[in-house]
Amino acid sequence: MDTEKRFDLITRSLEEVLTPEELRTLLTQGVPLKHYIGFEISGRVHLGTGFATGFKIADFQKAGVKCSCYLATWHAWINNKFGGDLDIIRKASRYFRTLLELSIDAAGGDSSKVSFIDGDQLYHHNDDFWRTVIEITKQTTVNRAMRSISIMGRKEGSDVPLASLVYAPMQAADIFTQGINLAHAGMDQRKAHIIAREVALKLTTSPLMLNKKPYKPLALHHHLLKGLNKPTVWPPQADALQEELSDMKMSKSIPGSAVFVDDSEEVIRKNLIGAFCPPDHPEHNPLLDWAKYLVFNREKSSLKIQREKKFGGDVEYSTYADLLKDYQSQKLHPMDLKKGMAEYLIKLLAPIRSAVKKPALAKLKTEFDQLRVTR
Repeated sequence: MDTEKRFDLITRSLEEVLTPEELRTLLTQGVPLKHYIGFEISGRVHLGTGFATGFKIADFQKAGVKCSCYLATWHAWINNKFGGDLDIIRKASRYFRTLLELSIDAAGGDSSKVSFIDGDQLYHHNDDFWRTVIEITKQTTVNRAMRSISIMGRKEGSDVPLASLVYAPMQAADIFTQGINLAHAGMDQRKAHIIAREVALKLTTSPLMLNKKPYKPLALHHHLLKGLNKPTVWPPQADALQEELSDMKMSKSIPGSAVFVDDSEEVIRKNLIGAFCPPDHPEHNPLLDWAKYLVFNREKSSLKIQREKKFGGDVEYSTYADLLKDYQSQKLHPMDLKKGMAEYLIKLLAPIRSAVKKPALAKLKTEFDQLRVTR
């Protein structure tokens, strides 16, 4: 595969690439590309995790990138997930990983070729990791660490435990200790990647090296799928900060905000039918957002919407532009868009629903659900 095709596969549908020029350099020089994306273990896997990741891993694999997923158990511990009980977090990571693997496969990737590693594996008896953490913290101010707590889903300026200040440095150290040159995440993790890039040329323990010189890891940021709920502030301000826009993202903790990859058909329909779907502000409409990033960012994808003849009959869209045009001109009713997207997701997630009904996975799911009840 030629360089341009690989470049296009790696970068398509991303919101930010830091930087395109550096990526071209690595591709041109034939540097092996090693990808990673990390996840706090905080609950079940929703579409914003499973498929935003799965679609990109499918792209990366086609481009010859070696992919890995990091199960950030220790970061979940720092962020007090599952009541801050590390043992429960470890147990919960088993079902989380299974759902992530199923999502990657359903998105067109091959989970059997993805490396999975968790915090215990990476940190245990690993002096280089902890030395790298210290090096990064020596190059990062307290104020910078405080500003970075937004990657934990917390507001800047909030009263947080001291452990929170090592969250971003540890995340940056994960990159260097694993020899990652393609650091991938949603836009909400951008600050940790910026720290990694800023310290990259100053490290002595685990630097990335090319032609005997240190270089910066690339930062690849995908779009954050919007939550289905109406935002607290509506309409959003034109000059809204990135953190405010991130508050509109899909959330595990807000009821009705997300669709989880193992949801039943009934739950999917219920959540989509009850979703916020304004006729104006298409850039902040969650149904249009999902259509754009879950349907039309794939090759040869289409969205079929079934309607009664009196409402125009069935219609099938092969491009997002056509869908948006009909929606804005009111040729497509919000309820029809909701129903069409619900049926699309039901079909997309069918392999996962089928898999988790099998005895071994059903038992794993039951164990996970019990952890959530007792946390």
